[in-house]
Amino acid sequence: MKIRFCEHNKGKGKVYRRLREEFPDLDVKIKGCVKQCGACREMPMATVGKKRVTAPDGDRLYQKILEIIRKGSLAAPE
Repeated sequence: MKIRFCEHNKGKGKVYRRLREEFPDLDVKIKGCVKQCGACREMPMATVGKKRVTAPDGDRLYQKILEIIRKGSLAAPE
């Protein structure tokens, strides 16, 4: 699962660090641009897979990403 943050998004720092620490096997990166400029200017956001995820603050963004990660690992075959 790819998780991408734009380097210009103000809400990325804490969320990015938490994901890297708690899920070292995930493909989490900060890119120069994720081509979501409208949302990126407005609020914390990331792209998870090909889906844009936004939230009013970094903590809520982290929670939304966790929900997607959990759903993805439940759907993955063992």
